[in-house]
Amino acid sequence: MSQAKNAVKVIIGGEEYTVRSELPPEYTREVAAYLDAALKRVRDSLPMVETHKAAILAALSITDELFQARRGDRSIADRLARMTDEYARLLPPSKRGGRTAAS
Repeated sequence: MSQAKNAVKVIIGGEEYTVRSELPPEYTREVAAYLDAALKRVRDSLPMVETHKAAILAALSITDELFQARRGDRSIADRLARMTDEYARLLPPSKRGGRTAAS
């Protein structure tokens, strides 16, 4: 069963939009505000760029943030796995919980 959709009015780039989403309205507003801020940064740094091009540049900037965060998450997960393996080697074999210690 799907939840009822909320109609949330947001302002992005000085224009009002109504966004329909099953997510909480506060979250939708926060996401829209983030996009609006990214768009404002592009417009402030490139005032002569056309609106649709500024929106694409803002989307590229946000996508870059996403990709960087994903890489960071993978890096942290890899470090945690290495640490877990290192600590598992310090435990007696009966306490390793099925983890095999790499030599």
